[in-house]
Formats: sequence, C-alpha cells, structure tokens
Amino acid sequence: MSDLSLLAEFDSFEVSDKYKEERDAKFYKWIKILVGALAAIFVIELAIYKLVNPSLNVPKVIFTGNKNYTNDTLSEAISDLYNQNFFAFDTEGAASKISALSGIESVNIEKVFPDKIKVSVVERESVAMIFLNQEGHTVPIQIDKNGVLFTNINSEIVDDGSVPIVSGIPVEHLTSGMRIPAKYRVLIDQIAKIQSLPQKYFAAVSEICVVPKTYGNYELMLIPVNSRIKVLTGRSLNEEALQYMMVVLDVVNTIEPNVTEIDLRYDSVSYRTAVNKGVGGENLD
Repeated sequence: MSDLSLLAEFDSFEVSDKYKEERDAKFYKWIKILVGALAAIFVIELAIYKLVNPSLNVPKVIFTGNKNYTNDTLSEAISDLYNQNFFAFDTEGAASKISALSGIESVNIEKVFPDKIKVSVVERESVAMIFLNQEGHTVPIQIDKNGVLFTNINSEIVDDGSVPIVSGIPVEHLTSGMRIPAKYRVLIDQIAKIQSLPQKYFAAVSEICVVPKTYGNYELMLIPVNSRIKVLTGRSLNEEALQYMMVVLDVVNTIEPNVTEIDLRYDSVSYRTAVNKGVGGENLD
C-alpha cells in the first residue's frame, strides 16, 4: 500500500473521530440543559410550595381535645385571625383568645408547614356546681379541681350523681379565671378525691351546704337525696364520713321517722324531730 493511501485513511479516521466528539459534546450539552431546566423548575416549585402558598393562602386550623366546645365555637373565638397567612398567624394571640373561654384549662398551638395550624385544648372538668344570680336569672356555675369557676357551654346540669351541688360559698359574680376563696378549696379537693372512687357517693347527696362559723371557719351540712333530713358534719368530707352518714340515716329513720336534722359532730350522733323539737342521742361507735 502506498504512503498516500495510508495518509488518506488516517485523515478519514481523524475526521470521523472529531465528528463523533462534536456529536457527543452536543448530546451532553443538551443533557446538561435539560437537567438544568428540570432543576430550575424544581426550585421554582419548591419556592412556591415553601414561600408563595403559605404567604398567600389562609392556613387550615385543626382543633383537637375539645369535647364540650365545638369546632365552630373555638373558631369563632379566633375569627379575627383568619385573614392572616401561615407565617403571620399569631399563635400567642390565638392561645390568649381561646384561653379566655372559661371552660378551657390550657391551649397548645403548633404550626405545621406549609398550611396547617394545630390547636390542642384541655377543657376544665367539673368537680362541683354552684348557682349564681346573673341578670335576674339563676344559672349553674361549674367548679374545677383547682377551684376555678366556669360556665357549662351547654347550660346543662350533670345528673349522673358525679357532680354535687355546693351552696354557701360566698361568690356573688363570675369573672374570667375567677377562683373560689382559698379556704374552700380544701372542700373542692375532698370532693375531687371522692369522685375518683368507683362508687358514686354523691348520687345519694342532693346538696352540700357550707355553714359559716365564728372566726371564719365553716362546717358542712349534707342534704340526702329524696329526704327532708339535714345532716351536720365537720369539715372532713371523705368516703368514711359518707358511709357513716348512710348508716346513721338508716338507723335513725328506724328509731324515729320524724327526724329533720342529724348531728354527726363531736364523735356522737344526735337528732332533732319535727314533732316536738326535741333532741335525742345515740352513740353508734
């Protein structure tokens, strides 16, 4: 083979190799452009997802933990905040407004990106109930375990024997977050402990009356259900005292059917009748 033919073949191979390199370069260039375009679209969509949507749209508020309060009631409490976007939503302001509802014990608000506001509430549970006069109407007011007064939003009286009516506590009006006087909180604590028992002792008690004593102390007078008898006790209200009261009621009713008042103070039992206003006594210990 001549030198000219070898040179021609070499030149042809060199041109073919250059063409292939240029073709591959163009291919990789378009691949880079495509990848870059996809990356740009992803960045734009991510920016819209993370910044634009939360900034423009009103977040969805989700309530949990509420039993007595409906979602609509809680929403109404923070209705003036619904025009705020996710980033601007005032969680502290919302918590303050919901906490102002007398039946709410605590509130926790959490922002869940990109468009949710989770509101978790803990409602107050009624331990006892009193009646107050408001605007000429007698309304039931609930007392929780901490002595905080609150209204039942359904205005219903619990009649399953778990929540006793308490009278005689000096409360004339109701304000948000108001608590009963400190010296009566011991009574509320005693009632709460009895409620934690499996037996519903308060189903047998129509009313717990607080009777003031000299020098600021007080005693209790219990009124049994379906009975005209009043039972005087000291300040100690517990399971044993209620069991003792029930036993005494059965015994005294057997002995004297006209009893109107039983006194369980001073470690003895005395009673008063309606007929002769006399007083009898018997030690049941």
